[in-house]
Amino acid sequence: MLAGKHILLIIGGGIAAFKSLDLIRRLRERGAVVTPVLTRAAEEFVTPLSVSALAGSKVFRDLFDLGDEAEMGHIQLSRVADLVVVAPATADLMAKMAGGLANDLASTLLLATDTPVMIVPAMNVRMWEHAATQRNLATLLGDGIAVVGPNKGDMACGEHGPGRMSEPMEIVAAIEAKLADGPLKGRRILVTSGPTHEPIDPVRYIANRSSGAQGTALARALAALGAEVVFVTGPADVPPPDGVEVIAVQTAQQMKEAVEAALPADAAVFAAAVADWRVSSASDRKLKKTKDGLPVLEFAENPDILHGVSQMKQGRPPLVVGFAAETNDVLENATAKRLRKGCDWIVANDVSPATGIMGGAENAVTLISDAGAEEWPRMGKDAVAQKLAARIASAINT
Repeated sequence: MLAGKHILLIIGGGIAAFKSLDLIRRLRERGAVVTPVLTRAAEEFVTPLSVSALAGSKVFRDLFDLGDEAEMGHIQLSRVADLVVVAPATADLMAKMAGGLANDLASTLLLATDTPVMIVPAMNVRMWEHAATQRNLATLLGDGIAVVGPNKGDMACGEHGPGRMSEPMEIVAAIEAKLADGPLKGRRILVTSGPTHEPIDPVRYIANRSSGAQGTALARALAALGAEVVFVTGPADVPPPDGVEVIAVQTAQQMKEAVEAALPADAAVFAAAVADWRVSSASDRKLKKTKDGLPVLEFAENPDILHGVSQMKQGRPPLVVGFAAETNDVLENATAKRLRKGCDWIVANDVSPATGIMGGAENAVTLISDAGAEEWPRMGKDAVAQKLAARIASAINT
């Protein structure tokens, strides 16, 4: 898929720069041409010689190198690639990009390019969570920059949390999806998936049996058609797909905020099984058994994300798709839900225990739209996803 594709790889200065060496190798295995650019800070972690040897090409390092400017000026260098990838993208590089600074070769290339850009953030968890970094991230997303990661885990600094650079094969999958030639190339699609967990106290929560398998399969199918997929997922049983932007949430309120931040999009598909209610005042301590009897839980209604997006006056995606998991009167209830929510399509299914669909490997759905109800035969969730992705591509390209 990457044969003959030209990747301009900007390597930022962080301990995660060592992963860029394996990334270069993986890209070249797939036929990509890699032109590496090293920041001065990156040279503290990887050497130009090792990068050049793996890339099989010259390493560009200095904005004011007369030889480089004579051979390939920085403006030309920024525009000959199919994709510019920044890996690792440090907090400093992200700040420069968001602010439009151009005081070294890497930042100048990023400001001068008219080529799609993908960043792979990597930094200390506190730096990642800092308000300034999150503001910069929001700016970059608004500018159309694709983002891969970061992952959660242990870091070289000894802390734990989000900030780890994505693994090379995750980045390769994202690059392949970004450069895929398909009917959804250039389209941005939002997909929600999984359950939400609504806390009762620090150890208990309200949830449902959704595995997230159907939403994950759909995100993967859309990416395979060339879409830029933003995947907002609750705590699902299945891992998120490679090649998409993953935003992990826990509660319905967090999912609502993530969805709103991810817009605009060409289509939004709400496959998540969002809890309808939450405990209005979750306890900050574990609830204990007492002689006074059972605790009384007061409930509040969660935000209706599908309805909110469907009714948006500005920025509404051209195609909004909801899911309806029903246990009885499936067609009647799902048809009423589509009208009530105001979405374009509803994908309805029967999740009563006898079907084995919720949490299972197969699904049997009915696609409900203005054209009526179209019943699909029972099939694997990947097959359902591929068929639905093809329908979405046809709808938004018409």
